[in-house]
Order: sequence, then structure tokens, then C-alpha cells
Amino acid sequence: MKVVIAGAGAMGTHLTKLLASEKVDCTLIDPDYEKLAPLETECDILTITSTPTSINALVTAGVRGADLFIAVTPHETTNITCSVLAKALGAKKTVARIDNFEYINPDTPQVFPACGVDALIYPEVLAAEDIIKGLKMTWVRQRWDIFNGELVLLAIKMRTSAEILNIPLKQLCGPLDPYHVVAIKRGQETIIPGGNDVLEDQDLAYFMTRKEYIPTIRKLVGKADYEDVRNVMIMGGDKAAVRTAHTIPDYMNLKIIECDEERCNKLNELIDKNNVMVIHGDGRDMSLLREENISNTQAFVALTGNAETNILACLAAKRRGVRKTIAQVENVDYISMAESLDIGTIINKKIIAAGRIYQMLLDDDLRNVKFLMTSNADVAELTASEDSKITRKPVKDLGLPRGVTIGGLMRDGHGMLVSGMTQIKAGDQVMIFSHNVNIRKIEQLFK
Repeated sequence: MKVVIAGAGAMGTHLTKLLASEKVDCTLIDPDYEKLAPLETECDILTITSTPTSINALVTAGVRGADLFIAVTPHETTNITCSVLAKALGAKKTVARIDNFEYINPDTPQVFPACGVDALIYPEVLAAEDIIKGLKMTWVRQRWDIFNGELVLLAIKMRTSAEILNIPLKQLCGPLDPYHVVAIKRGQETIIPGGNDVLEDQDLAYFMTRKEYIPTIRKLVGKADYEDVRNVMIMGGDKAAVRTAHTIPDYMNLKIIECDEERCNKLNELIDKNNVMVIHGDGRDMSLLREENISNTQAFVALTGNAETNILACLAAKRRGVRKTIAQVENVDYISMAESLDIGTIINKKIIAAGRIYQMLLDDDLRNVKFLMTSNADVAELTASEDSKITRKPVKDLGLPRGVTIGGLMRDGHGMLVSGMTQIKAGDQVMIFSHNVNIRKIEQLFK
């Protein structure tokens, strides 16, 4: 597989490293050699120092035989232009990063495929989707619906109030139990657990379950007393805040605090919802937060462009009694620190967008791959083919690679949890949780 990436910013760099680790033939184009030089030595890739709108550069990069061309420079016009050129030169599929919601609005005529741009990525929209999921469940760090919601993956921080601590998982996750612990993040270590492993205080545990059993999980982890979110504060009025405001449920009340008066006026023009209020002020000002009744706020979201400010603001909100905090952390190096400070859910638009693009590289029967920042792991849905290796034995006898577990499957439109005795059948859609294992290696079991 051949991939060409235009733009060596944070998103392009992250995506390049991800592809290089999967042994994908990757070429990276950027006019700034200083951005390319470290990647040349760190990754097995080809780099080209040039503007990505240069036809000569695109030809040299090999777009004529490229399976995918990805444009993720900071400039929307550049991304669209070079994607159109790459498609005309022979790239099979093109993806462009944009920052104009009109281009992906369902009410807008979809003209880009006819122009040669097959897919558009708007990171702020993807971030807003994750934020809304986080607001709907205060006691959950991350939530991901599997198989269109037939199964649910929940990342939950363990506290001493949980009644399932220090008990071997083989006693907790039997064939008849309504959940499966598919992974544990303990400090900096990710564990794919066996039957003798236990959950400990401060672990980040990943539970696979069905929607109807979410209240059961909530009780088991000792978080039945967590309030549902009704009042939300967002510090920072960026595009992600706008998209969140447009999609926030009507039963929630949202206050956006923005320090720039001109931006506040713009926000009032962009957002016309009765349950959203824009406030001019500094979200770090405790007196302002008290005045805006932070004590009666269930969720605080920090979306400024400064990671340190967002982290500190979330810590301050927690000290004021806010249970759910979400911080935008664009500096990848700060993500581990933010997690160790226990601030709550972490949003990184570049990693979210890169994960969405990464899906496009994979075969049609490998869908919904998502990189989970806090666990350094991937989740993927794969479909079992007729007479594939995965269908020949019960799960316990398959000899799955270390670092891989099966969380659940979809059969005949019905979501099912998986135990060691489960026999996977042809046509089953199977949820795989993987840590430090090449996804394509796992895919071979399903062919």
C-alpha cells in the first residue's frame, strides 16, 4: 500500500508515525525541511521538501500509484487544491482537512467528490462528537458505541468505592455476566487481562457491555451517586465550542466563557439556541465562575488553545466540586501528564482526526478503528469469512496473540458478549481490542 501525506504538522506527523509502525509505504511532503528532518531518522519514510501544490513534487512523491493521498496542511485551500491535483494525477482516493463546516453540512450540495476530493475531515466536528459523548455520562471517561450501539465500550476510572476491586476477573466476568473487562490501564502500563488479574484503585478499566446493563456497571464501579449533566461550562469559544453548542442536547444548559469580546459577538451570531449563553470573561477567574454558579455545574470543558491553561482550569473546576471535566490537549507530549493528574476526559483534535483517516487505509472488512489515547490501543470491528481461522475453534482455543482480546460480536443484528467458550461463526462482526499488535496481523485470522 502506498500513501502520500501533504503537511508535516502535528496531524501529519502523528499519522506518518502511525503508518510507519504498520510498515506502510509512506511519503511526506512539506515545504519546511526542519519539520521533515526528525521524521527521516525516526521513521522509515520518504520525505520531499516542497509545496504540496507542486505537480512535480506530487509526481515525485508517487501519487500516480498512491492508494491514498492525505492533505492535512494548516491551510484549507492548499489541502483542497493538492487533493484535486493528486486525484487528477492518478491517486485512488484523496482526503482533505478543512475548517469550513459548510463543506460537510448535509444541506449543502456535495460537490467535492466530482472535483476529485473523496473525503473531508473537519477535526472540530469530530472533537465535538467526543465532547457530547463525555457530557452524557459524567462517570465515564470515554464511551464508544460498537455495532451501531448494540454494544458499548466504557472507560471508567476505578475508585475505592467500586465493589469489584481486588477480585479475580474470572469471578467477575463469567459467561453469564453482563460485561467483559477488555483492558486495564494501570499507570503507564496497558494490560490485556486474564482471569487471574484484578482491578485496582486508580485503574482505568475498559468495560464491554450492552446498553441495558450500563446502570449495572455504574453501580458496580460505585458511581451511582454521580449527577447527570444538566449545566455545562465551556472555557474558550473556538470552533469545537461552536460545534458542541450546535449539537448539545436541549435538556442541557451551556455557558461559553470567552475572553475576547469580538469573538463573543461572533459566537452570538453563530449560535442561536435558547439553552446556550455566551459570557465575556476569563474562564480562569474564580470570582466569575462563582458568579456564574459553578457550584451547580456538573461539567466543565476547557477548549482554549493553551494545554497548560486547560489542564489547570479543569483542576480548579474539580476543586470547586465539578465532577466531569474535559480538557483539550493539543500538545501530544502533555497527554500522559494530563491523564496522570486525573483531570478527566482528554480531547486531541489531531489524534481524533488522524484516527478517522487511518480507518480509510484498512480493508472494507476492518472498520471503525479508533486509537484510544489513554490506553495506547486500538479497537477494530472485523467480519469473519467462511472457513476463516477465527471460526474453527472456541475463543479460548484460538491462541490469540498476546495483547489481543475479543470484546463482543454482532450476529444476525444482535450484539453479544464473548467468553472463552464462544464459537465465532462466518459472517459475525467481531470487536477486537489490541495493544502493541499489528492490526493487519489480526486481520489474517478473519480471512
